[in-house]
Amino acid sequence: MPLSFKSENHGNIAFGFFNIESDMLLLENYFFFADDFCKLICKIADNFAEVNSEGQKQFQFKVYNIPNPNDIGDLMGAIHGMHYTGFIGSTYKLFPFPENPEDFKQNPEGSKTQDVIKELIGKISQKIEILVDFSREGTVCIGLYIFNENVFYELIKYVDKGGYPRWKDDLRPGYVLNMKDCIQKSNIFFKGLFAS
Repeated sequence: MPLSFKSENHGNIAFGFFNIESDMLLLENYFFFADDFCKLICKIADNFAEVNSEGQKQFQFKVYNIPNPNDIGDLMGAIHGMHYTGFIGSTYKLFPFPENPEDFKQNPEGSKTQDVIKELIGKISQKIEILVDFSREGTVCIGLYIFNENVFYELIKYVDKGGYPRWKDDLRPGYVLNMKDCIQKSNIFFKGLFAS
């Protein structure tokens, strides 16, 4: 389930997994798969020392953008099986909330549903390229949204934990383990994020 994280320019915004059978994440109206996010973090960890001619550190990231909030859907309505609207509603029609609340755990094999999810989101979204930009002031801009470094770290920790309700049986997918390994080897921006 997405949680609220404080941005520097848009107040509290939603970030996280929205269905336990998918590895897709949302960041307000941006949607992307968790394995792509983890690859981005590895790229940042491996290349953070590189800067452009203006002295900024920038990384490109492709996301699905759903500009119309009505096309995103009603998460709580879909969870409760009452209101299947937009992309989230279509996802919950295919992968409903579990009848037993104890089964509400993020599936570490959620990437197996990517083809189905791509087909659903492709009907109502635009695939766009955004910048992940690190400023000298210690902020991280992900497309339209600006976070301080600590909040950006919290986004990474959320994915590592499997969000809320956490990974099923505490088993992380390989791409999450690889991200954590990249971060632990990094000695610049991510130093100390996952202290061993």
